[in-house]
Amino acid sequence: MSNIISSGPALQGPDLDKPLYTPIKRRSFFMYAGATAGATALVLAGCSKSDSSPGTVSVGSGDVGVLNYAYALEQLEAAFYTQVRTGSYYTNANAAEKQILDDLYYHEVIHRDFFKAAITGAGATPIKALTPDFSKIDFTSKSSVLGAAQAFEDLGVAAYNGAGKFITTPAYLVIAGKIVSVEARHAALIRDLVQEGNFVGGDVINLSGNNNNNGLSPLSTEYSKLPSVVVATANTYLADGSKLDVSGLG
Repeated sequence: MSNIISSGPALQGPDLDKPLYTPIKRRSFFMYAGATAGATALVLAGCSKSDSSPGTVSVGSGDVGVLNYAYALEQLEAAFYTQVRTGSYYTNANAAEKQILDDLYYHEVIHRDFFKAAITGAGATPIKALTPDFSKIDFTSKSSVLGAAQAFEDLGVAAYNGAGKFITTPAYLVIAGKIVSVEARHAALIRDLVQEGNFVGGDVINLSGNNNNNGLSPLSTEYSKLPSVVVATANTYLADGSKLDVSGLG
């Protein structure tokens, strides 16, 4: 059974993206992140009447559907970096790698909380807190963790790019553009950690000029993925009852 939400009212206002600009010092960040930074944080922030419902989770339709879609993906990324920071790879990593993984964790938590607050603030209903399934990832292994991080970051960039066509409110498109630029920096940084100098590649940038991406990625632009393609991968990292249904996005 899907947890269907309505498209809800438009989310407007000059301060819509204000939380993204708020400087967060490391000490206060832990206060901001609250329990999310704790050891339990695999069941993520947010609650709704649908928390215990079985089956898939529909993100809904319209602009709120796109925002819930982004909220879902940010939940997944925030949960991933939360668990990374409890694993032995992170514990034994050098200072530079820890700094990078910490920063990415902070960004993803802020993105996740931003989308939830924006949807709630507009009187719409955020999707429930999703339960991830990271059983395929070995959090003791550098190659496993960074390989998964690269997959999540590349997927996130392609997801934002592919969802832009479904956004009808200019303010939301502006915010999506600001966030995807950060996600692209994440992707480049992780790729460089996996293989130095490999911050970009033909698997994420259309270098051939072939228009084989539903017209979404002309030459020298990042590949885009439609929501239906993105969730095929994202759902492999979500537990039963938390898998996404994006059919409302077209």
